[in-house]
Amino acid sequence: MRLVEDVAVLKAENTALREEIARLKGLKGPPNLRPSGMETASGPVRKGGKKGRRGAKRLAIDAVQVIAAVVPPGSRFKGYEDYVVQELVVHPRTTRFRRERWLTPDGRSVVAGLPAGIVGHFGPALRRYVLALYHRGQTTMPRLVAHLNDLGIDISKRQVVRLLNAGKNGFLSEAAAVLRAGLETAAWITVDDTGARHRGVAGSCTQIGNDHFAWFTTTRSNSRLNFLSLLRAGHTDYVINAEALAYMRTRRLAGPVIDMLAGDAATHFADEAAWRAHLQRFDFSALKVDPVTIATEGALWGAIVDRGHLAATVIVSDGAGQFKVGLHALCWVHAERSIHKLVGFNDRQRQAIARIRERVWRLYADLKDYCRDPTPAGRRTLSKRFDRVFATRTGYATPDRLLGRLRANKRDLLRVLERPDIPLHTNGSENDIRCQVTRRKISGGTRSQAGRDCRDAFLSLMKTCDKLDVSFWDYLADRLEIPQAKNISPLPEIIQARAAT
Repeated sequence: MRLVEDVAVLKAENTALREEIARLKGLKGPPNLRPSGMETASGPVRKGGKKGRRGAKRLAIDAVQVIAAVVPPGSRFKGYEDYVVQELVVHPRTTRFRRERWLTPDGRSVVAGLPAGIVGHFGPALRRYVLALYHRGQTTMPRLVAHLNDLGIDISKRQVVRLLNAGKNGFLSEAAAVLRAGLETAAWITVDDTGARHRGVAGSCTQIGNDHFAWFTTTRSNSRLNFLSLLRAGHTDYVINAEALAYMRTRRLAGPVIDMLAGDAATHFADEAAWRAHLQRFDFSALKVDPVTIATEGALWGAIVDRGHLAATVIVSDGAGQFKVGLHALCWVHAERSIHKLVGFNDRQRQAIARIRERVWRLYADLKDYCRDPTPAGRRTLSKRFDRVFATRTGYATPDRLLGRLRANKRDLLRVLERPDIPLHTNGSENDIRCQVTRRKISGGTRSQAGRDCRDAFLSLMKTCDKLDVSFWDYLADRLEIPQAKNISPLPEIIQARAAT
């Protein structure tokens, strides 16, 4: 029996190592397991009851048409019976603008300007339709071109690419401002990343967001240094302050290096070139470990806090090392998922794993209740229960080691006891980033920098509109200056207003 258990342990460890090697190489991983059901199992089961009425939303009526009835003579008119029908009209419309040309007395040629919103030979309504189909509908480029041609629009793939990418600086700037507004006002954020390819090279798409905003960017790295650079929200500075030095100490940077950085008069650096030039002034050759990376991470964190971002913001993640900065909390669903993935090789092992999962589910349900009504007594009780649950010894090596690792992360898993306003999971980020995963599967990667930036920016704007209850269709109409479009305030202003309420 002991030999069977040892073989099972070695198989589990071998599988984990293979998955890690595949992840580092950027290879396709194993199929995802079914959700653990942690959210649904911990909540009350709703039985019976009536479902919400469909079609209860009050619609704006654009036209009224009276339909006459054929009735026999002598019938009495009893009014009308309304029947609302929604219809969509999609058809091409080609306009020839005859622009006046004048020759001024001084010899200059003056031509009347085109209406606002026209780019090339395509109007703003067509541009909105293309953007909505590509980003909201997640249509592939060949299908989008074929669809427009079927409608009678004479357009090529190159012209569609221009409509998607060219002249989008306003959208890019607003997407960057969304991140800044989100970080300035966020009590918490959830983060996640997924694979992304750009110019044939494997990279990473990072998502940052909460209930009020979502922001995406694609980079070549998913390191902690890269994540801290993203948290600067477009700024390029590096700062050595108390927060930066504290970060370096927690990362166990050598004391002499911290003393050199703290004792220098220069503390603010405009960009990476200035920061690198500053580091070259110090001699780190005597150190066995290169301190540049940790010092740079500390300077980035100092710049973030110096701007008033994330000083008291909790970062909730799935446990990936690059996200463990500042006030960090771990996702309970990911923690339970690691238990869910355990495989029992006999009845006793399977029963032991089932008991552990049941206890974790109950603890999770009580943590949700605590968030709704936090009390000091509840905080102490849940902390002790955590110790009892994760100190369990099953007698089997693999689950015992896993429980030990989870217990070592007690502070991050129980961050909710200090901050009951934060979520217990990263479901919001996982739901948001699913659009990027779908796009990657149907369209592969991006080829140009403009294409990559626009894809990330429009995904950020679309998801932020959804969170703010703003129609993405109306948003595009307003930004593209379509006549009689509904006015949509800048999204950063809406984020700040929502956070203030």
